[in-house]
Amino acid sequence: MSKIKIVALGGLNENGKNMYVVEVDEDIFVFDAGLKYADDKMLGVDYIIPNVDYLKENKKRIKGFFITHGHDSQMGAIPELIQDFKEVPIYGTKFTLELLSQELREEKIEGANLKVVVPHKKVSFGKNSIFPIRLTHSVPDSVGYVLYTPDGAIFYTGNFVFDPTLIGAYKTDIGKLAYVGKQGVLCLLSESLYADKKGYTSPKHRIAKFMSEVLNKCEGRILCNVSSSGLTRIQEIFNEVSKTERKVVILGKRLESIIMRAIDEKAISFDKEKITTIHHASDPDIFILVADEREKPFSNMGRIAKGYDRFVKITPEDHVVFTSPVMEGQERTSTKLFDLIARIGANLITISGKEYLGYHASSEDLMMMLDLMHPKYYMPVIGEYRHQVENSLTATRLGMQEDHILLRLNGEVTTFQDGTLTESMDKIKIDDVLIDGKQAGDVGELVLKDRELLSENGIVIVSATMDRKTKEVVSGPEILTRGFIYVKENIDLIKEAERISLEIIHQNIKENYVDFNKIKSGVRDKLGKYLYQETECKPMILIVLQEV
Repeated sequence: MSKIKIVALGGLNENGKNMYVVEVDEDIFVFDAGLKYADDKMLGVDYIIPNVDYLKENKKRIKGFFITHGHDSQMGAIPELIQDFKEVPIYGTKFTLELLSQELREEKIEGANLKVVVPHKKVSFGKNSIFPIRLTHSVPDSVGYVLYTPDGAIFYTGNFVFDPTLIGAYKTDIGKLAYVGKQGVLCLLSESLYADKKGYTSPKHRIAKFMSEVLNKCEGRILCNVSSSGLTRIQEIFNEVSKTERKVVILGKRLESIIMRAIDEKAISFDKEKITTIHHASDPDIFILVADEREKPFSNMGRIAKGYDRFVKITPEDHVVFTSPVMEGQERTSTKLFDLIARIGANLITISGKEYLGYHASSEDLMMMLDLMHPKYYMPVIGEYRHQVENSLTATRLGMQEDHILLRLNGEVTTFQDGTLTESMDKIKIDDVLIDGKQAGDVGELVLKDRELLSENGIVIVSATMDRKTKEVVSGPEILTRGFIYVKENIDLIKEAERISLEIIHQNIKENYVDFNKIKSGVRDKLGKYLYQETECKPMILIVLQEV
């Protein structure tokens, strides 16, 4: 019999940043290690990853990271975490690890301990074992992980849908799911993103009809924005393009590498002869695939729309198509991009988030998974808290007891002793690590507040030079502003600001001594009040004093 703890370091009450930790006595198993895209208010932040201090403190107990599939929300944090966990194995299917390896090569990261798992082949860890089961998602080789313990199985689904039309590397093995369910599942961790959507996700996740209409109605060049790892959607696009005479240009080495590998491994079916080089990007009937970078949604299409791309420029004769609904938190960014494309005069075509869904489990999918698993306890994961609540309501509709449905937040520990839920007030410290550029942990709340202040009110710099011996002001104070006011139209305000600053400097000059701290605090206080009184703005005020 065992003591089992389950805790999320990310992924609950949020979209992305998935990381779920299961402890079985002294063994730790980590499922997924994803990132979350920063919203429009997080100025300059590219993306967010979980704080893993708890894992660092218990590194020797970790048996491995187990990645369900090759999306950023599931594996995007690995490049930032790898330096601290080089000796810890990272398990994933062949295609998932190929995508991860490509990310690591692009970041020039070496030494990752990658281990391929084969769906439906058990990996043993003493008295515990991991059993990957193939599930259907928008990328091939997606799996959920069954953790077998002496007290029963714990099954983490990752993202999934039930779609019998998808076969091969996309096919769900329902037989294996039912077999695990009959053996006894202690706890099922199932995704929640579409729990509020009625019915099955399939066939609402298919865009063949949408793309057929686009290709039949649009004459001229088409630029199509896709997710680089959404290969089922790319397959649907290729199927419709194959019915036309159009050639395809794949913009970006990363996207091209993923698609070519997928074609070689028969995860995508498409005639390579229809793929041409970037030099044909200006052809009048060309079809251009554009994908986003890992850390910045809409980044590549935005660069093209702004005229920064070397090979592709959007013209009024073009058609620009977005094949995925806008993610939560990216509304402002997407609106600005759509507006920019419209101003160019191109035909903008966006997909409806109500009519077309992504590859996530809706209510009927969730109920089918519950029916197959028959879990003793159920923990909704992956999604905002409202999604988790809807997921819990789905379970109650199937007759599950409310006290066996576990609604949790990140950091809250769920404990099982000998297969029974026990009362636990334990919490693990969790936090967001904000990634700005290539550095982790260099951005915090104070930095974001400063950026917000600068973006809204600008900056005022007060500069003065003093004689080192006499302590007299020999130059200035001079007022410099950026993003605050137009100086030429506010000469009187600038002169009064200089007078106030000089007055405060003189007040704090003593015989052979200058109190620089009082000068700085005094200028910030008095000048700040004056500027707010005159402009109703609160710019950041910096004071630069030097002696010569």
